[in-house]
Amino acid sequence: MNIVCLDLEGVLVPEIWIAFSKASGIPELKRTTRDEPDYNKLMNWRIGILHEHSLGLNEIKATIEKVDPMPGAKEFLDKLRAETQVLILSDTFTQFATPLMKKLGWPTIFCNTLETAPDGTVTGFKMRCEKSKLSTVRALQSVGFDTIAAGDSYNDLGMIQASKAGFLFRSTEQIKLDHPELPAFEEYDELFEAIMKAM
Repeated sequence: MNIVCLDLEGVLVPEIWIAFSKASGIPELKRTTRDEPDYNKLMNWRIGILHEHSLGLNEIKATIEKVDPMPGAKEFLDKLRAETQVLILSDTFTQFATPLMKKLGWPTIFCNTLETAPDGTVTGFKMRCEKSKLSTVRALQSVGFDTIAAGDSYNDLGMIQASKAGFLFRSTEQIKLDHPELPAFEEYDELFEAIMKAM
């Protein structure tokens, strides 16, 4: 039985931190997992910048409310979900994901949790498990699923490489150069066709 595992940011919705970087006028926050492979290092650095500027969850959520899925993303997801089980695996946080899941028709997402103070100050973060995307794919395989995965960043490579079929979607030139063995697509129709063939 097949299950498709998709990354969220950069694949179905714009990068939340880039949107917040623009809204807050803090260019440093544009750095994402496309630039920094070490997620813990990246998040601790982001939290430091938020503290420096006295910004927290309330300000980030106000930006997320204005973020829409990428053009064609919901239609792609609906079409895919009509054919197979789909699970979104993301290193984002439940507090960020909920308004976006509503706009995508409430697909299932596994992600992490931000730790916040009552006033919305971000005090830390709790990862669901170590190497969450790869760990989840391996867990799904252990209970009889064949996984097909797609993502755009360094933190997606584990789940893509461990799956029976894996694809890069709207990735960086560097990641594509580093991994020429992975088919890379720019359009949802191409990705949909590749997933269907892999099944």
